[in-house]
Amino acid sequence: MLRYIIRRILWAILVLLIVVFITYMIFFLLPSGDPAVRLAGKNQTPQLLEQIRLQFGLNHPWYIQYLLFLKHAVLGDQYGWPGLGLSFISKVPLKGIIFSRIAVTAQLAVGAAIVWLLVGISVGILSALRPHTVADRSAMGIAVLAISMPVFFLGPLALYIFWFKLGWLPGTGYKPISEGIGPWFTHWILPWIVLAVLYAAFYARLSRSNLMETMSEDYIRTARAKGLTEKRVVLRHGLRAGLTPIVTVFGLDLAALLGGAIITESIFNLPGIGQLTVQAVGGQDLNTIAVITLVAAVFVVVANLIVDILYAFLDPRVRFD
Repeated sequence: MLRYIIRRILWAILVLLIVVFITYMIFFLLPSGDPAVRLAGKNQTPQLLEQIRLQFGLNHPWYIQYLLFLKHAVLGDQYGWPGLGLSFISKVPLKGIIFSRIAVTAQLAVGAAIVWLLVGISVGILSALRPHTVADRSAMGIAVLAISMPVFFLGPLALYIFWFKLGWLPGTGYKPISEGIGPWFTHWILPWIVLAVLYAAFYARLSRSNLMETMSEDYIRTARAKGLTEKRVVLRHGLRAGLTPIVTVFGLDLAALLGGAIITESIFNLPGIGQLTVQAVGGQDLNTIAVITLVAAVFVVVANLIVDILYAFLDPRVRFD
């Protein structure tokens, strides 16, 4: 098992190095023109251009520039570790901005993930244990309807009904937990549900199909033949094998959300990574966009690593292969 974990960590490091190189190529080397001018955006001054050339080593060959970029990312820069540089539009170090935005996006992603896991897997299990019944067909019909409702449609609709018409929940905006658990929780209910609906529907269908396939396996029939109760057969043998593939999907989905739930944050005016991405693109803040790309890639790679390790614990055949 230890060899498997070490091998996966080494692969993750290699993937990150490749991602950093590709990101640097796309943002700094491939576009034509002076990179300092592109990084400065609309606020170009001779002093700012010189500062950018000095920070990124633009007066050196491209491979020296890349090594300097990689050094800052790994070891840090004058603004601390990790070395994320400066937003040349707002003139503020990106480290503080990114960390504060990640905290908001993490609350959105984790809260929505809890909702869609509890609802989606529960509905999927109940449907799998009562296949082709009215409850099963109704649940899967609702799941198909939910998958067909994207966030940019469901978000404004939820705001219109629960905030504007009924007044049950607050509208857009963000309340930190330091202002009280009540205001914090009520401001998050709608974003969590809106973001979780599509995923919950997908997980319900996925868990249903996986569990139904598992319950038809020979070892399940053998467990029943031994006299085990149906509850024990389902909980001890069926769920572990039937829900194992969901670990892989969940890791990737959560990493993608942490990378930036752009539409949800825009609808509910949440100051997260997604909203920062929109602002950076609108302001032509190239360095901020590059850093956000790297942060999202790190989340995806780390999530894949964690999923691989968890999968190996759940299914020993993975690490032996």
